[in-house]
Amino acid sequence: MANELPLAQEYEEFLGELKERIRQAQVQAALAVNRELILLYWQIGRDILWRQQQQGWGAKVIERLPADLRKAFPEIKGLSSRNLKYMRAFAEAYPDQEFVQRAAAQIPWFHNCVLIDKVKDSAEREWYIRQTIQQGWSRNVLVHQIESGLYHRQGKSITNFERTLPKPQSELAQEIIKDPYNFDFLSLGEAAQERDLEKALINHIRDFLLELGVGFAFVGSQYHLEVGGEDFYIDLLFYHLRLRCFVVIDLKIEEFKPEFSGKMNFYVSAVDDLLRHLNDEPSIGMILCKSRNKTIVEYALRDMNKPIGVSTYQLRQALPENLQGSLPTVEQLEAELDAVSVEIQE
Repeated sequence: MANELPLAQEYEEFLGELKERIRQAQVQAALAVNRELILLYWQIGRDILWRQQQQGWGAKVIERLPADLRKAFPEIKGLSSRNLKYMRAFAEAYPDQEFVQRAAAQIPWFHNCVLIDKVKDSAEREWYIRQTIQQGWSRNVLVHQIESGLYHRQGKSITNFERTLPKPQSELAQEIIKDPYNFDFLSLGEAAQERDLEKALINHIRDFLLELGVGFAFVGSQYHLEVGGEDFYIDLLFYHLRLRCFVVIDLKIEEFKPEFSGKMNFYVSAVDDLLRHLNDEPSIGMILCKSRNKTIVEYALRDMNKPIGVSTYQLRQALPENLQGSLPTVEQLEAELDAVSVEIQE
């Protein structure tokens, strides 16, 4: 009959499709609102800048405008003098309206404010904008990436990708590998071993994945491979969703040595034979060392037939043992702050 309800499974599928369409429409609407808002902010900043430069208006106009604008638009936020200064700086940083529409307006306003505050080079700002669009970085992640100097570390690893991988796979693989990696979320003593570094990275897997970059999926640590009846263990194994390949990571707490590349060549060959699926791209090896000599690395990789990269890493400096006991604990600092607060109130 015409008024009968559809089968439960059919209804759930239809409901799921509708929900997904609505979510997509909501995202598109939010993006459209964001673009229009940022374009408006750019136009306001451009007009203020023009009047200050061409008509001699002083800085006080930015102090007067917020009150008058709030009277006219009491429901609209974001019209403070501080935000107006950002609008002026935004227009000054990006004089080309087409670039604003194409790039800067694709990320949230406060992401743009972070870039204005923290990045002065225009090419570097544009790079962070495009990475934010591609990677979907939150504002906190963007700040972290800027403060860790990601722009200057990206693609700096020494590799043989150009010779061992086809384009554009080789270019993309080179782009995702950094040098040095910033492990400032770790603090290891001088006596730390490679297993200590590995365990510390696993214990901070979220921070580690953030530093590796978007696309890395963790497969396992001390990943077991059986080759020729013998057991072998990979320090860290990842799968990269964008490269569509396994990424083998070998950790070293010393300077790079030529024999490291031979061992990695073996691991990558084994992963290709034992784990790689038909639709996967060739596996990649990454050797992370405490330090490296560029010339030695280049010689070691020259005749390797598997794609391998060599990067260094930086750890947060551990405090010398003779000073650790002399610094106040968190509890002591909190007690001191409470005491100061009481004195001020009195």
